[in-house]
Amino acid sequence: MTPRTVLEALARSPVGYLRTVWPYRALGFLLSGGVFATAAYIAVGGLFTAHLGTSATVLCAVAVVVFAAALAGPLERRRLALVDRSDRSDRSGSIDRSGRSDRPESRNGLRAAGYAVVSVLAVGWMDLAVALVSLGIPGFLLLTPFQPTASPWQTVAGPVAGAVLLPVAAYPIGAWAGVRAAVTRAVLFPKDHELREVVRSRARLVDAFETERRRIERDLHDGAQQRLVALTMKLGLAALDLPPGSAAAQEVAEAHALAKEALTELRELIRGIHPQVLTERGVPAAVRDIAGRCPVPAHLDIDLSGRLPAAVEQTAYFVTAEALTNIARHSGADHCRITARCDDGVLRLDIEDNGSGNADPARGTGLIGLADRIAAADGRMLLSSPPGGPTLLRAEIPCGRPSA
Repeated sequence: MTPRTVLEALARSPVGYLRTVWPYRALGFLLSGGVFATAAYIAVGGLFTAHLGTSATVLCAVAVVVFAAALAGPLERRRLALVDRSDRSDRSGSIDRSGRSDRPESRNGLRAAGYAVVSVLAVGWMDLAVALVSLGIPGFLLLTPFQPTASPWQTVAGPVAGAVLLPVAAYPIGAWAGVRAAVTRAVLFPKDHELREVVRSRARLVDAFETERRRIERDLHDGAQQRLVALTMKLGLAALDLPPGSAAAQEVAEAHALAKEALTELRELIRGIHPQVLTERGVPAAVRDIAGRCPVPAHLDIDLSGRLPAAVEQTAYFVTAEALTNIARHSGADHCRITARCDDGVLRLDIEDNGSGNADPARGTGLIGLADRIAAADGRMLLSSPPGGPTLLRAEIPCGRPSA
């Protein structure tokens, strides 16, 4: 899965970390805080050199610090997205009927205000110092040939050492940015850790449920289905040995028909537990299969290059199946549209119908179950269903890069 924080990127692949955008995002994170703090200090310093009088200068300086702290809170939240993109998991499973995303907000205003003041007065300077020191040392060495006092060997060794140390500078910058982001999230969003633990535990439960489903499917396929096939064949052979038109032949023929019906129903049950077409051919073929069996005509617009992770494919399939079932039973629509795209590591699955609308999660467990299923895959569900329609259900599921 794609790393969501700069610390995850550092831990997963220390060498590959240099080939990602995380070092630049970490540098931007530190510089944005440092520049903001520097601007606040310059403003305060300018007041003390303006000769406004002691009382006026102090009052204006306090006002500047308060104003800067008020801006620092929103800035910290926005900066956090540069090095910590795990907020998607915090929003997972949300149902927004207007289509707007919901972001977690700090419920402790005093905590946030205090952290904003500390960020302006002290932490911002530390961000700037880490960035300047980490880049300053290799930068100084790279500029050795332009120093008039440098010896010939220094003009050669300095740039070489600077070129070697420049990539190394990305590591302390990324590590400090990751620690700063973790502290910021812990202070501004203190409930996020517990929420992520709930999401992880729910994902483990869904994985266990999927494993059990697959076991049941395998047992039915290899056990009960094979016995029904054998029973159907034996009844067919027995019917051939009985006199045509006899009572025994009629009873065997009825038993043969019932056995075939039971076999058909069992195969449908196995297909519903986990369709073989999904395992063998992926989401596009599986969606075409269930859309072809839906009584409401469906237009498909699926553009997925390569296979997706198994958990993502299972979630997309069952979301589509449940949504089409709801459309057929409750919407009154005469057609629907299914669109699937994978952009920026996120599968966006849209299911839209022209029915009567007014779909409300509070009136049943179907939509809530869909949201929970998507949340377990670390995604979110958005629903727009005004009275009179149309209804649009969108599932956004992180999927990383499709595999070939």
